[in-house]
Amino acid sequence: MRVDDVPFDADPKIVPRLSRRETEVMELIATGRSNGQIAQHLFLSEKTVKNHVNRIYAKLGVDSRGTAIDVWLERASREEPPDYRPCP
Repeated sequence: MRVDDVPFDADPKIVPRLSRRETEVMELIATGRSNGQIAQHLFLSEKTVKNHVNRIYAKLGVDSRGTAIDVWLERASREEPPDYRPCP
């Protein structure tokens, strides 16, 4: 387990932030795209997308795509989107 991994028994009120790439993948998942479609869209291998999806599931404390989407949309409705400004 990596240092930034969240155990499944973590407090559900504390939701860790997704990385920029995980956020991109989760947004595409929420639009209904498959791992293969996400890989093609982001110019990644499908295995890399699967790794991102597994880390997203762990961070959100879910075990399915549908539940991840529900948690993501609920979280998005409560939070302001992250501010990702390009580096100068």
